[in-house]
Amino acid sequence: MGRGRQKAKDAKIARQLKYSNHGADLRDLERELISGSPAPAPVTPPEAEEPEDPYDKWADDDER
Repeated sequence: MGRGRQKAKDAKIARQLKYSNHGADLRDLERELISGSPAPAPVTPPEAEEPEDPYDKWADDDER
């Protein structure tokens, strides 16, 4: 496909995305915003500790 054809196709898709409704229910969005209920905080996993390396105690011995 030539560059001109691809550019025209991209422009057509962008136009469709810009002017289509996407089925958004604005009433539900309005109710959600008015209710004032805070969004749940994202759950972050606890910081994973690195397992202790069994050979770590001999690591300093090699540097002599």
